[in-house]
Amino acid sequence: MFSSPLVLQLPPSMQMTDEQFFEFCQVNRDLRIERNTLGEISIMPPTGSESGNRNFNIALQVGVWAEKDGTGICFDSSTGFKLSNGADRSPDVSWMKLERWNSLSSEQQQRFAPICPDFVIELRSPSDNLQPLKDKMAEYMREPGIQLGWLIDRQNRQVYIYRPGLSTECLDNPDTVSGDPVLPGFILNMSKVW
Repeated sequence: MFSSPLVLQLPPSMQMTDEQFFEFCQVNRDLRIERNTLGEISIMPPTGSESGNRNFNIALQVGVWAEKDGTGICFDSSTGFKLSNGADRSPDVSWMKLERWNSLSSEQQQRFAPICPDFVIELRSPSDNLQPLKDKMAEYMREPGIQLGWLIDRQNRQVYIYRPGLSTECLDNPDTVSGDPVLPGFILNMSKVW
């Protein structure tokens, strides 16, 4: 088993269409697969149990808030989104306003939705290098519709906060992180994450 992403580079003659890539992911549904703008396919290893637990706790907190708030819906780490730059990405946790989600056709909702969520979270696993995650967050921030992103680095106990058009903010060992004003009233309790 590999501990860092396996990157497959396909020759131009073998590049997959969106339909073929979706089918490839469905056939390999036990793998976490992303595709960048160059058509390179990254196959991520399963997370370790501790990272999986921390990611679940993050998703649970966002999900409980979203149920009470009622203005949007949440997605887990196995959800693929087709970004406007051609990349197919799967944030660890994401949230989208209902009006944006409902603007998609039923077929678009059933595949990799051609839209970037309003809010994304990436959780750094022990095997992850930080820079590729920062690059992925910067990619999200160039997407239409994105409003907020958090990169949680457990190793260094830091949370990087991304907002389109603004400099990245880094919080050192915070007890909580606020989603205001994008996610009104949402506060992530970091005790379940660290």
